[in-house]
Amino acid sequence: MYLSIVIPAYNEEKRIGKTIFAINEYLQKQNYPYEIIVSDDGSKDNTVELVKKLGEKIENLRVIDNKENHGKGYVVRQGIMEAKGEYRLFMDADNATTVNQVENLLPFFKDSYDVVIGDRDLKESEIKKHQSRFKETLGNMANVLIQILAVPGIKDTQCGFKCFSKKFVENIFPKLKVDRWGFDIEILALARKFGYKIKTVPVVWINDEESKVSMSGYINTLKELFQIKWNLISGKYK
Repeated sequence: MYLSIVIPAYNEEKRIGKTIFAINEYLQKQNYPYEIIVSDDGSKDNTVELVKKLGEKIENLRVIDNKENHGKGYVVRQGIMEAKGEYRLFMDADNATTVNQVENLLPFFKDSYDVVIGDRDLKESEIKKHQSRFKETLGNMANVLIQILAVPGIKDTQCGFKCFSKKFVENIFPKLKVDRWGFDIEILALARKFGYKIKTVPVVWINDEESKVSMSGYINTLKELFQIKWNLISGKYK
C-alpha cells in the first residue's frame, strides 16, 4: 500500500459523500495502490451508513465505526494507525484542502522528511475563502502561544492536511495522549522532541462556513496545549 487517506468524521452525512467521490476520482488516476479510511467519531446522523453504502461502489473505501464520541484527535490517531500505507495523509471531511495537493507533499519524503504538512500562513499559500476576521484573529493569537510553548517556527499547526511516513506513525503515534483539537500540536511537538524533520508546504484552502470548530473548541485546544507542555516537562513522552 503506497498511500492511505484518513478522514475523521462527525455528523458529516451532508458533506462526506462529495469529498469521498472527489478523492476516489483523483486516486483512480494514479499508478499506485491506495486506500480511503473514514474514521467516524460516534456520529448521530447517517454518516456511517452512507460511507458503508459508498463502499459497495468504491473498492478501497472502509469506515471505522466508533459508537461513542472520543474526539478528533482520537479518531485521526485510530485511522492513521490502522492504515497500511507507506505514507498516510489525514484530511478534513469538508475538502477545504483538495486531495490533489498531496502531490506537493509526497516528494519531500524522499528528502528524509517524515512529517509534511499544509501551512495556510506561508506566503505562497492561497486562501480562496477566509474564515471570519474574529476567528482568524483568534487563531493567530493562539498560534503565538503554541509557538512559545510547544512548536516554535510553525505558524499553522491546525491545517487539516498532514502526511506522515509509516516509520513516524509506528514510532510516535502510540505515544500520543491528546484526544481532541490539540492533537495536531502534540504530533508536531513530539516530532521535534524525537528529532524528526517537519516540512511545511503551501496549500490552496477554502473555508467551509459549516465548520465544526466552535469557541469551546478554541478553548479546549488551549487547555490541551498546556497539557502537552506539562507532559513534555514531566517526561510523560518516553
